[in-house]
Amino acid sequence: MSTTRTKLIWAENIALQLFKAVEDRHLITPEKSEKQLNTEVFELAHELFGIEKHWHKRIVRSGTNTLFPYNDNPPNLVIQEDDILFFDFGPIIDDWEADLGRTYVLGNDPGKHNLKSDIEKAWYEIKEWFHQQTKLTAAELYHYTVAKAKDYGWVFGGELAGHLIGEFPHERLEPGNYQLYIHPENHSDMFLPDANGNKREWILEIHFVDKEKQIGGFFEQLLT
Repeated sequence: MSTTRTKLIWAENIALQLFKAVEDRHLITPEKSEKQLNTEVFELAHELFGIEKHWHKRIVRSGTNTLFPYNDNPPNLVIQEDDILFFDFGPIIDDWEADLGRTYVLGNDPGKHNLKSDIEKAWYEIKEWFHQQTKLTAAELYHYTVAKAKDYGWVFGGELAGHLIGEFPHERLEPGNYQLYIHPENHSDMFLPDANGNKREWILEIHFVDKEKQIGGFFEQLLT
């Protein structure tokens, strides 16, 4: 295993420990705003792991806000009883990036629990399919992910299905250039090395929504 991949797995494991600590401390509760919960998670990350920087905006979205993709900035909502919400955090740990997304459900609503379960199962099915390939464009993986959402009875809600990850700051290109993203306009082979000849590491993020019920779920972590 490469040093880069080892470091990325290590950083992701720290992020997983952070999310577990959020659960153990019962921070996800009704009558708390998304902004307040976001701040509490940020403070917990600093308390437990000394994390001070995140390489992208920290996201906590609940209720109807779970329909919105990453680039949107919906208004701050208050978490409700029987709500659904998700996290999308990108902590930087010793200059290595993590990017982790998880969905949580308060209460016993079966539709929301099904969404949480489906999106997790779908993520691992997509990962398994990806690792059976030896050549695959990012656009092909994006369309496969959209089809997987439909297979489960949901709609894919994301503008992309993932991106590169690495040592901070990882490879970046100008806005509108999708060569570093799992995007329908990126027709590059995901297995090609980067400009320095190193293997690229990818994040897979999937966002399933039900526009009629006004709910969405999100799951994200290392693909490669």
